[in-house]
Amino acid sequence: MQGPIDIRVDEVAGVQRPPPPPEDVRAQLERLTASPEFPNSGHAHAFLRYVVEETLSGRAERIKGYSIAVEVFNRDESFNQDDPVVRIEAGRLRRTLERYYLVAGQNDPIRIDIPKGKYVPFFSWNDDPVAEAPASGKIEPSPRYFSWRARWVIPLALIALVGVAIVGYWIEWPTSDASGRAINAPSPNEPTLVVAPFANLGEGPEANLYTLGLTEELLTALPRFKELKVFGRETSESLPPGADASQVRGKLGARYLLTGGVRVSDSRVRVTARLLDTATGAILWSQTYDDDLRSRGLFAIQSDVADKVAKAVAQPYGIITQIDTANPPPDDLDAYGCTLRFYAYRAELSVERHADVRECLETAIARYPSYATAWAMLSIVYLDEDRFGYNPKSNPSTPLERSLRAARRAVELDPGNVRALQALMTALFFNQQLAESMRVGEQALATNPNDTELMGEYGVRLAMGGQWKRGAEVLDQALAVNPGGAGYYHGNRALAAYMLQDYDTAVAEIRQANLQKFPLFHLVAAVIYAERGLMEDAKREGARFVAMRPGFLPNLAAELKNRNIQPEDQARMIAGIRKAGLPIPADSAASIVSPSSGSDLQPR
Repeated sequence: MQGPIDIRVDEVAGVQRPPPPPEDVRAQLERLTASPEFPNSGHAHAFLRYVVEETLSGRAERIKGYSIAVEVFNRDESFNQDDPVVRIEAGRLRRTLERYYLVAGQNDPIRIDIPKGKYVPFFSWNDDPVAEAPASGKIEPSPRYFSWRARWVIPLALIALVGVAIVGYWIEWPTSDASGRAINAPSPNEPTLVVAPFANLGEGPEANLYTLGLTEELLTALPRFKELKVFGRETSESLPPGADASQVRGKLGARYLLTGGVRVSDSRVRVTARLLDTATGAILWSQTYDDDLRSRGLFAIQSDVADKVAKAVAQPYGIITQIDTANPPPDDLDAYGCTLRFYAYRAELSVERHADVRECLETAIARYPSYATAWAMLSIVYLDEDRFGYNPKSNPSTPLERSLRAARRAVELDPGNVRALQALMTALFFNQQLAESMRVGEQALATNPNDTELMGEYGVRLAMGGQWKRGAEVLDQALAVNPGGAGYYHGNRALAAYMLQDYDTAVAEIRQANLQKFPLFHLVAAVIYAERGLMEDAKREGARFVAMRPGFLPNLAAELKNRNIQPEDQARMIAGIRKAGLPIPADSAASIVSPSSGSDLQPR
């Protein structure tokens, strides 16, 4: 066999490495099929053995759907090419291989992959930079491989570089390719959900049509929530209605199963939806939806039900997030677990949780640099260093700069990720790009109108930008679904009510917010209570605010400007703060000019 051929020294001082030899590939095949992380569900072992042996024997060009059906699935020669069995099993095999190399096979010497859209396997060294499979399906080396001479020198150098990268990666990062995505980059172990076809419990063509349509609507609505991995349409169609949870767990490795039934009787439609834990078969959530075909059409009903199910199950603070927060998965707390910590932080907004979740997310993106959701959440956490004064870092870049860069990185990695768009909207808002912020917010809401975390944040941005009435309406829509972390949005709804002079609503909303560890909650509460003549409550809340955030009032003009508060609204807020008995330094008040005479803003 020909020895390695030297290539350019500046390309990591590497040489081109030969592909894994057949005997090593066969040893990896045995190692893989013997692992409990590669279960022999369906025909997985036989399928993989067949395509690997055919390829190693030089017969890769013979690997077709027809030959697999005959040789692996024992179909006769009359096999119908339209039968999806091979495509379905190939998809399962790809997912099983991906999961294996993320868990048990991380340190295996050789990777065996089945490229999407093909059946011919691709073999590569597991410690090499990941290469795409060649279109020919032949065994070829990746374009760049570490040289054997550099095998130990380069990893040691990389260890040192990683230490620097963990500190500086989120400050500056190189320009990525057009897509912004890492090729075959590892991904965190987010919760996985399979949607089984809903059972038809009625009679007639309407029932069957509704059942098929509802399943399709669910497969459209659920994947919009990027914190959740939803198995695709092909997998869903391969399952029978009422699929057994344990079989779904064994064959697909999914943690959750969404199933249910549809009954149509005359003009009445009843849908029952259930979320099951595939490990135990326990019903974690169930809901029944009733409607009348005489009041609206079939398609409108199924779309509405799908949206309600998606909101209940998949939204932030929804059923799955609540379950995972209470019982976090033990195997990947530094990645998906960080998103759970983020939502716990958002529900409390304490300075202590802020430091913890920031560290967790920074570690997560160092390990999973293409994890768009973590980048988005980190953007919001960086922003909180500035707007809330939480744990500011000594860094050449300001928190606002880091927040905006992280948000743009998240959108670059996944343009359809609603959390990424929410982060970009918020970062742009605090970087004084109000019009662009609102445009991104509208785009995000159009992408997933069921995401109440996004809807609430969009309502806040509208209100703060001067559209108090419209912002209050959007916040009401979000709060009507009652997300678990609604304290922040109740607080902002209270402020909107105050600005709209609806003081009874303001008092009711601020009491629902109850964010005792969040300094700005106490300021808004003090202003609202003072307006309603509850001076004892106002003084108590004002004193707590000053103790928690002593630097806010001396810098009041900049704080209000950073939040895009309009001049006439600044005057109302100043008057309210004074009414609560809070001291405003003369120089701070003098820099805020009233849109009329400014007399209310003179220092007292």
